[in-house]
Amino acid sequence: MRVGLIQLSASDNPGANLPVTQSHISQAAARGATFALTPEVTNCVSMSRAHQHDVLQDEASDITLAGLRHSANAHSIWILIGSLALKDPDGDGRFINRSFLIDPNGQIAARYDKIHMFDVSISETETYLESDGYRPGDRASLAQIGGTGLGMTICYDLRFPHLFRHLAQAGAKILTVPSAFSPETGVAHWETLLRARAIETGSFVLAPAQCGTHSASKGRSRRTYGHSLAIDPWGHILADGGDLPGVTVVDLNLSAVDDVRNRLPSLTHDRNYRSVT
Repeated sequence: MRVGLIQLSASDNPGANLPVTQSHISQAAARGATFALTPEVTNCVSMSRAHQHDVLQDEASDITLAGLRHSANAHSIWILIGSLALKDPDGDGRFINRSFLIDPNGQIAARYDKIHMFDVSISETETYLESDGYRPGDRASLAQIGGTGLGMTICYDLRFPHLFRHLAQAGAKILTVPSAFSPETGVAHWETLLRARAIETGSFVLAPAQCGTHSASKGRSRRTYGHSLAIDPWGHILADGGDLPGVTVVDLNLSAVDDVRNRLPSLTHDRNYRSVT
């Protein structure tokens, strides 16, 4: 399987971001990719809740979802929309952080709502309270792409290894981690955590990322780490997207998953144990 990791530096303007994303997908398809992946919040990176209320749409109306479904059909390519920030007309007033798998006919094959919310205080100047603006999901998502199991996660989920283990045990051979990672935690943890999830599960891990300083028309701008990574089931880094927007194409030998899991079958070695008291 040839995959294309799309690295973006999305602004807070969904209409301006869409053609950039579509151009990168066209490049990936032209280079032979049959599966393209975009980062978290592909449609809009914004630190302003007021601005998000002004520009975000629900799933049925979202221009990025419609545009990328068209791209999938036009190029006959699978697309993982890493996530879209969406309004939820049936929710509690908070947004949804939702990932979509689009098939080569442009149909939605799977959805996943981010479960773990990024509520952290990294430093005196860098604090996030994702749960204040986004409603967490409560269901894992295992999809199929060309007969291969695909486990869907988003960004902060990366710090919760049980989710990845459950997806792999359920049949996932590829785990996706579209992200908008903080630069400070990115330098310290991004590569290490992604390699760990690949090694623990004997899976390919694909992590398309946002990068750079994101243009903001309202509120303060945000910075993200970049370095989209593709990692094999033994923990080797196959590709690194660096710190600039662009497309990274890499070939996956899917038979490597069975090879590694046969040699090191830790997914079958779970044992019950007493809880800490």
